[in-house]
Amino acid sequence: MAKVTQTITVAAGAGRKSTRAVRIIECEDDVRAGVRALRRKCKIMRGVHDVAGDPPLRRPVGGFSGLARIVVGQQVSIASAAAIWQRTHALITPFEAKRFKRLGDKRLQGAGLSRTKISTLRAVASAIVAKELDLEALEGLDDAGVHEALTALKGIGPWTADVYLMFCIGRADSWAPGDLALQIALQQAMQLEERPSIDEMIELAQQWRPWRAVAARLLWSYYAAVRQPKSGAPV
Repeated sequence: MAKVTQTITVAAGAGRKSTRAVRIIECEDDVRAGVRALRRKCKIMRGVHDVAGDPPLRRPVGGFSGLARIVVGQQVSIASAAAIWQRTHALITPFEAKRFKRLGDKRLQGAGLSRTKISTLRAVASAIVAKELDLEALEGLDDAGVHEALTALKGIGPWTADVYLMFCIGRADSWAPGDLALQIALQQAMQLEERPSIDEMIELAQQWRPWRAVAARLLWSYYAAVRQPKSGAPV
């Protein structure tokens, strides 16, 4: 199977820019290719895969709907996130920024959204409608560019940007060092005395490049298999 790539623009110094291709995950075969590569190069990943098995693809639709789903899932259990998202999505057909802006807070709260999440989603919707944010154009930016564009919005932090890169854009080498479940899973898999910090997560994951997003999928599945948690992978 041929590799699926995106062409992105990256800074080349002195104000110059260049382009390069990055691999993306589009189908289960891509995930399996990453698993095979990780098993060959890392004993830890072999053990994680032996426990968790092949992780799911998790490639939801991107755009406003994909970003909104990630925001809805922040800091709640998988079951709660799914129920709230289903009710929220049912309010708007099709799920578009213009339509979202017209909904009142009471209806959104009735779907289970907190005031904080409503505020975040309104900020995203307003930026899209005002053409200050083009989510489709993010696919042509490097990871730093995607982070800059998303975290400029009220309520969107690095974790949300990382998860959007990983799942909605599909970058094979994206990573979410601030994710609590990943930190716990990695602590267990590597038998660390303490949960790794964000900086340590970044450093430890260097060995899994260019498949860090598959390593994350494996670790989320491992977390679920070992702990049977209330929450695991974010989408």
